[in-house]
Amino acid sequence: MDERYRRLERWLSEDCGLQGYALTPASEDASFRRYYRARLADGSSRVAMDAPPDREDCRPFLEVARRLEAAGLHVPHVHAEDLEQGFLLLEDLGSTSYLQALTSSTVDRLYGDALDALHRMQRSAPIEGLPPYDRDLLLREMWLFPEWLLERHLGLKLIDAERRMLEETFELLIASALEQPVVCVHRDYHSRNLMVVDERNPGIIDFQDAVAGPITYDLVSLLRDCYIRWPGERVDAWVRGFFERTGLSDLPRFRRWFDRMGVQRHLKAAGIFARLNHRDGKPGYLADIPRTLGYIVEVAKSDAALGPLATLIARHVLPRLGGEAGPVRRR
Repeated sequence: MDERYRRLERWLSEDCGLQGYALTPASEDASFRRYYRARLADGSSRVAMDAPPDREDCRPFLEVARRLEAAGLHVPHVHAEDLEQGFLLLEDLGSTSYLQALTSSTVDRLYGDALDALHRMQRSAPIEGLPPYDRDLLLREMWLFPEWLLERHLGLKLIDAERRMLEETFELLIASALEQPVVCVHRDYHSRNLMVVDERNPGIIDFQDAVAGPITYDLVSLLRDCYIRWPGERVDAWVRGFFERTGLSDLPRFRRWFDRMGVQRHLKAAGIFARLNHRDGKPGYLADIPRTLGYIVEVAKSDAALGPLATLIARHVLPRLGGEAGPVRRR
C-alpha cells in the first residue's frame, strides 16, 4: 500500500463515515487518476476516485458532473469531495462498459440509448463557462500524430512536402470543425466511457475534459469508435437518424462535417495512444492504432482533399503497425 492509498482509506472512514467496507481496484485509466470500488456491509457500493492534486484537478470533473446531471444525464452522483487531497466519493455505475456489452444483437438498443443521451446533452447542457474547442486546441491535438506516432514511435522523418501536406490538411479540418454549430462536447464519448446501467442508460464517465465545440465531435467518437468498428452502412443510418433530430437542413454538409471531424479526432487519438506508450509506460493502446487510422483511409475514398494524408498512412504508417484496421462487427 502506498501513502495515498492509506490516506484515501482514512478519508473514507473518518470523513465519509464508511465502515466495514472492502476496497478493490475499479478500473484502469489513461490518466493519473485511480479508481477503487468500496463495497459496503449492506451490499451497496461506491466508487472512490484518487486524483493527486499535483497531477489532476478535480474541479473540472465536479463542474461538468453537476452540469450534466442537471441536464438529466446519468453521470456518477458525487457523494463527498475533498479537493485539497484530491479524493471524490461517487455513485457506482457498475463494471459493465459498452465495449464489453456491445454485440450485433445489443448494439441497436445500446446505441439508441447513447444517441438519445447525446441529443439530450446537446440540447440541454449549457455551454457557458466551458473551454472553447478553438483553433489552437484542435491544432495542438493533431500535431500529436506526427510528433508521437510518426517520429517518436515509428522513427519516420517527414520531408518538407509531407509536413506542408499535414499543415494544409490540418487547416482544412480546423475550418470544417469551426463552421459547425457549437454544443456541449463530452470529448471522449465512446464505448469505454459509457456504462450499461438499469436506469437512464447509459451511465456516462470521464467527462472532465468537456468543451464547447462542434456538434459532430461526440457523434463520431461514438460511431467511429477507436475500440470497436461497425459496418459503414450501419454508421450511415445512425448518422442520418441523429441528423434528423438536430433541426439542421443540409445532410450532405452534416456528413462532411462528421467525416472530417472523425479525421481530426483519429489523428489525435493515434498520437495519444503512442504517447501513452512512450511517455506513460502504457502500451495497451498501441493495438488500437490501426483501427483508428483505418477510418481515415476509408473516409478519404470519398473526400479527395484527404487523399494525400490517406496515402501517407496507407503506404508508410499502417504497414509498420501491422496494417490491420480491426474486425468489423456484423449481425
